[in-house]
Amino acid sequence: MPPLQDVESASRSRQLGASASELHGGLCGWLAGGGAQGPEWLAQVLADDGIEAVAEGDVLDRLREASAAQLEDREFGFELLLPAAEASLYERSGALFDWCRGFVGGFGLAAGASPPLSEEGQEALADLVRLSSAAPEEGGDEEDEDALAEIEEYVRVAVLLLHGDCAMGPRHRARLN
Repeated sequence: MPPLQDVESASRSRQLGASASELHGGLCGWLAGGGAQGPEWLAQVLADDGIEAVAEGDVLDRLREASAAQLEDREFGFELLLPAAEASLYERSGALFDWCRGFVGGFGLAAGASPPLSEEGQEALADLVRLSSAAPEEGGDEEDEDALAEIEEYVRVAVLLLHGDCAMGPRHRARLN
């Protein structure tokens, strides 16, 4: 996975208007919803046909490759692209909410209005939608740190569940038929 700062720089240089975390969330939502992995993924995720295709080997291409591999990892090695633990609680929680906002948008674009979700998947998506509209608060204590860690883990597992419902499930069903 490329470092957060490299993805942030790539987003700024392309004038995308999305933070690295939001962009990664959008990409993961797109992939979890069954979206294509071609070089045009960035334009599709951001719903802007004017965005150039991502060149092979570019930092955003490496982001796509790593994200797709992590989502498919049978060891559940999927990680969210968020600021490091040294960043403030405010910055990290804001980035998590941005990540969720990106995910919900990308997922909706790829999966459509009626994705084939399990009951757990429906609940997970509803939770991610709620998180996408949250805003960080200044301050915080050890309890807030623990809560953020739990929310991050929940988001990680929810994404894997949604990916299973919408991307992996249809592929496995197609192989069986």
